[in-house]
Amino acid sequence: MVGTGGPVATFSVWDYVVFAVTILGAAGIGLFQAIRGRKESSSAEFLLGGRQMTAVPVAMSLTASFMSGITVIGTPAEAYQFGAAFWIFGISYTIMSTITAEIFVPLFYRLAITSAYEYLELRFSRPIRLIGTSMYIIQTALYTGLVIYAPALALNQITGLDLWGVLVATGLVCILYCSLGGLKAVIWTDVFQMGIMLAGFVAVIARGAVIRGGLGQIWEDAGQGGRLNAFDFDPNPLKRHTFWSIVIGGSIMWVSIYSINQSQVQRYISCKTLGHAKMSLYVNMVGLWVTVSLAVFSGLTMYSIYKNCDPLSNGDVTASDQLLPYLVMDILGDFPGIPGLFVAAAYSGTLSTVSSSINALVAVTVEDFIFPVWKNLTQKQISWLNMGLSIFFGGVCIGMAGVASMMGRVLQAALSIFGMISGPLLGLYLLGMLFRTSNSIGGLVGMVIGLVLTLWVGIGGQVYPPTADMTNPLPLTTAGCNNTMSQNYTTTSPWSTSASLTTPSNFRPDIADSWYSLSYVYLSLLGMLVTMVCGLLISAITGGCKQKKMNSDLFVRRSDLMCFRCTNKSEATDDKEKSSTDHHTGVHITADLDVKNTELEKSTKL
Repeated sequence: MVGTGGPVATFSVWDYVVFAVTILGAAGIGLFQAIRGRKESSSAEFLLGGRQMTAVPVAMSLTASFMSGITVIGTPAEAYQFGAAFWIFGISYTIMSTITAEIFVPLFYRLAITSAYEYLELRFSRPIRLIGTSMYIIQTALYTGLVIYAPALALNQITGLDLWGVLVATGLVCILYCSLGGLKAVIWTDVFQMGIMLAGFVAVIARGAVIRGGLGQIWEDAGQGGRLNAFDFDPNPLKRHTFWSIVIGGSIMWVSIYSINQSQVQRYISCKTLGHAKMSLYVNMVGLWVTVSLAVFSGLTMYSIYKNCDPLSNGDVTASDQLLPYLVMDILGDFPGIPGLFVAAAYSGTLSTVSSSINALVAVTVEDFIFPVWKNLTQKQISWLNMGLSIFFGGVCIGMAGVASMMGRVLQAALSIFGMISGPLLGLYLLGMLFRTSNSIGGLVGMVIGLVLTLWVGIGGQVYPPTADMTNPLPLTTAGCNNTMSQNYTTTSPWSTSASLTTPSNFRPDIADSWYSLSYVYLSLLGMLVTMVCGLLISAITGGCKQKKMNSDLFVRRSDLMCFRCTNKSEATDDKEKSSTDHHTGVHITADLDVKNTELEKSTKL
């Protein structure tokens, strides 16, 4: 009987067929784009789609690239255990989209950059650019390995799919269409995978509504179980999720992901006009709303079905990430092919993230490390270089998935580090974009201080996890289970216990309940503020920016903050400027900037 615990169905032949067809379909899109664009083999075509992409496919790709398999599986589990507070991130997405579209997109677009870290050299110095690029490569390679491994582990234990076979197959498919088709293949494949992800959520919600007697019953059960008490206005920064932590801290966290992360920047600067680039962010905002709403409601559906028999407490699953796959096999196992659709949805999220990462890693490696050293490469050499690097980074990501398999509970620590690095980097960009007095010394010292501080707090929070009164897990019970592996009991913190890292003596210092308990969504805000404040102070101490004339293109303009009222007029100017810069240097830069013109000419011509 559904919702009463015990073993569930396993994959049928049709499930394997649906899953395989989805993976092959993704690879087919990459091959199609490779064949279609075989005569357009320039670096700009491979890395930026020839800067001719339109808003809607880019928007769907922006949404899909960070809706990984971890999100598909983890967000419903979050709503199941902690309630619908995650829905408030919809406000954060709105703030993030507005800030990115009105501040960062115009600046990056008029500079016609390929690597987001080119700006750091134009504004500060080449060493800072290389440090920023290196930080991105390390965090992205590690994060991508985790993205491959985590969903594979959860689905392997529920569906019986061979773990290492799926890991290698995932990496090989991404390598195939990234190396052959470039950014166009990645974007159009993301569009396909986004549809599959949403279809997986809809299938879970629809079947759950049939079992429970309608969506209204699911909503009522969630309310009775305390899952709808989302608006907690407690200003305490130590509480994991409150209205203020999600809106303030969450907005900065998502700004750091969307505004300066190469995977995202590479997409919106591939648009053919500034208007399309801005519009892609706003359409992406709607896509994020839809995705998080379906994911959270899938979690509420899960609670409605398992409100009297928690599979985690009952021992049917061993980790919260396995809850949604278990639900799918429980309620959809009798429908051949539907569980395969869900697994395809989870892996579509994984494929989109991995392909985005590989293409972005190739872009920053070529632009930041190779072009400045080897300046006379032919177009054919560059094409082979791009494909070779796609294969190399794909192999690195598969290897990192193998490393992740030996990390155990350090997985969550590694995922937290990914967020910790973004905050200080965002602070460095804002320091350069908003303050003309900041200099290279201030920027570098401020970023290092911010990074050290966020790593200290974040790692401390993993070693000494916050207590249950800060994380607020909601009650779950096994009273209605038919197949209980232990005595019936009610638990309030299954997630926090399974995720905890404890010391042998269970020693807990006083700082663990204050500094280390800071909500994870505030880490990016902390890193950003510390970087900016320290950067300004050090810059002032070291004499500020010594260049008397600074290129205005490197700073936020008042006209950048106007959304679409002047789009038609500005697009004509932007197109004219863009075509001029593409032909000459690719950036509006004056002789006052300490950058070699030959390097700029080489990078942008290619």
